[in-house]
Amino acid sequence: MEAAQVVTSNGNADGDYQYEIISWFDSVSKNAAMVQTETLGQILHLNYGVEYLKKWFGDMKIEDMDACALESLYASLVPLASHADFEPFIQRIADGDTAPILTQQPITTLSLSSGTTEGRQKLLPFTRHSSQTTLQIYMLAAAYRSRVYPIREGGRILEFIYSSKRLKTKGGLTAGTATTHYYASEEFNIKQEKTNSFTCSPQEVIFGGDYKQSTYCHLLLGLLFWDEVELIASTFAYSIVQAFASFEEQWEEICSDIKDGTLSSRITLPRMRKAVLDIISPNPCLASQIEAICKDSKASNWYGIVPRLWPNAKYVYSIMTGSMQPYLKKLRHYAASLPLVSADYGSTEGWIGVNLDPCLPPEDVTFAVIPTFSYFEFIPLNKKKQDLTSSTVGYIEDEPVPLSQVKLGQEYELVLTTFTGLYRYRLGDVVEVAGFHNGTPKLNFIFRRELILTVNIDKNTENDLQLAVERGSEVLSKYGGELVDFTSHAEVMHQPGHYMIYWEIKGEVEERVLGECCGVMDASFVDHGYVVSRRTNSIGPLELCIVETGTFNKVLDYFIGNGAALGQFKTPRCTNNHILLRILNLCTIKRFHSTAYN
Repeated sequence: MEAAQVVTSNGNADGDYQYEIISWFDSVSKNAAMVQTETLGQILHLNYGVEYLKKWFGDMKIEDMDACALESLYASLVPLASHADFEPFIQRIADGDTAPILTQQPITTLSLSSGTTEGRQKLLPFTRHSSQTTLQIYMLAAAYRSRVYPIREGGRILEFIYSSKRLKTKGGLTAGTATTHYYASEEFNIKQEKTNSFTCSPQEVIFGGDYKQSTYCHLLLGLLFWDEVELIASTFAYSIVQAFASFEEQWEEICSDIKDGTLSSRITLPRMRKAVLDIISPNPCLASQIEAICKDSKASNWYGIVPRLWPNAKYVYSIMTGSMQPYLKKLRHYAASLPLVSADYGSTEGWIGVNLDPCLPPEDVTFAVIPTFSYFEFIPLNKKKQDLTSSTVGYIEDEPVPLSQVKLGQEYELVLTTFTGLYRYRLGDVVEVAGFHNGTPKLNFIFRRELILTVNIDKNTENDLQLAVERGSEVLSKYGGELVDFTSHAEVMHQPGHYMIYWEIKGEVEERVLGECCGVMDASFVDHGYVVSRRTNSIGPLELCIVETGTFNKVLDYFIGNGAALGQFKTPRCTNNHILLRILNLCTIKRFHSTAYN
C-alpha cells in the first residue's frame, strides 16, 4: 500500500473559514480581558433572575450596571462552588422542575461525566451552546493544524468514536455523555462539511451501542477507504490503543470480510450490519495487500502498523495529556514516525483551551484559553512546607483572580462560570500558566486535585503516581515486559495502611524483576509525609498486584455497562470503587511487597 501523491486543495470556502476563524481568535485573544468582562456580563444578563443567582443578588438590578462593576460585584457576592453544591439544583431539573433554576432557557438535555474521576457519573447541563462551542473549537484547532499538516480536500478521518446509551430522566430529559449529544447534533455534520473531512463510519456504527462491534466496523471501513484516510482520531488516546489491540486479534477476520465483501458474524446489531454491508464490496486485491502487511508487522510486534496501513495519513489526533500520557508509549509504537497531535482541553463542564502548536509533542503541549466560551477565574496555588499534622493537600490557596491577572509559571485551580448554568464552579483541574497567546494564557495541565493517594499525612497526586509507575515500568521494559494498564488504591482497612498498585502486563517476566519494579515504585514517591511514614512504618510496604490478561477490559465493560462511552472512558488511576476493587482483586494472580525501606 503506497502513499498517493499528496495534492492539497484549499479552495475558497476552505481557505476562507480557516482565515476567518484564526483572525477571530487573534482578535478575541488580543482583547482577552475586555472579552472576559463582556462574556460574564452576557451570562449574567441571559440568566438574570434564575433561582441560583437570586440567592446572592436578591432583587438587585444589574441591567444598567457597568460591566467592570458587575464583574467585581459578582466575585464579591457569589461564592465558589463544587458539583456537590449544584447537584440538588440539577437533580430538580432532571426530575422535571421547569422553573428557571440555573438558566432562563429550559434545559432539556443533561450530560453524564465519564464517572472515572470520582467513581460515579455526574449530571451536568447541556445546551445548544455546548454543541456550538464544540464545533467552534474543532474548527479553530483544525485551522491551526492545517498550517502544519495540510490535508486533502474531501479526505476521510478514521475516527474511533462511540456513543453511549441515552436515557430519560424522571422528568423526561435526555441524559447521555457530552460526546454522544454532540455526535447526534447538527454541529457534528457541519464540522465535516466546513472542514471538508468526513468520518469513515456511518451513524449506525457510531451509535451502535456495542463498542466491540463498532470498533470492528471502524477498522473494517477505515481499511476499505485506506487511500482516502488523512488522519486517525479519537476523543482519548486510550480508544486508539484499544482499537489496535483488537486489530491484533481480528485482522484475519477483517481481511476475509474485505476479500469476500461480507461481514463477520460478530456484528449482530441489525442496523449496523445493514449500514456496513451497504458500503462494502469484494476486494481480493486489497485484502491480499493488508494480509501481507499484517503478517510482516506481526513479526515486529505491530511496530508502525498505522502508517503502513494508511500511508496517506498525516498524523494521529486525540487527547493525550493527563491520564492519557501512559498510553503514549504504545501509541508511538503503533504510529512509528507519524506525528502525534494532542487535541484540545475541555471537560464535561465546558471547553477551556485550544492547542495552537500541533507540531509540539503531547508532553509539551499547552492550551490557549478561549475567552468567549466561559468566564474563567484562577485560584493561585502555592506549595507549602509539609505540615505533618495536616490532612489537606499541600497548597495554600489565595483569592481567585481573573484571566487578565494570571502570572507566568504560577499554578492555579480553574474556576468556570458557564452559559449552561454553572457559577464560580471549581473544576478541580490544576494548571500552570506556561505562556501567552496575545492576551490569553496558555495552560499546561498538571493534574486533577481529587485524584489523590493518601493513607494518613501522605499526599500523592495522579502526577506523582504516574511518575512512580513510569519508573517501575522502565525496569519492566528492560527485561522484555510491557505495561498494558494500571490503577491504584490506598488500603486503609488494615493497619498499617499501604498503597496497592494493580498492573496488567504483557510478556514473561521473572518474579524477581516484578519485585524490583515494586521497590522502585515505592522509592519513587518522594512526598515528605509518605517518606517519613514509610520510615516509621506508619504506612506499610507498597503492594504490586499483577492481574490476569484482560482485566482492564473487564474494568472497561463495567463502566460501559453503567452508561459510559468508550470514547469518553479513562481508566481510573486511583479508585475506592468497591465493585472495581472486587474485579481487580479477583483477577490478581501475583502479589509483591516492596523492600525499599527494609
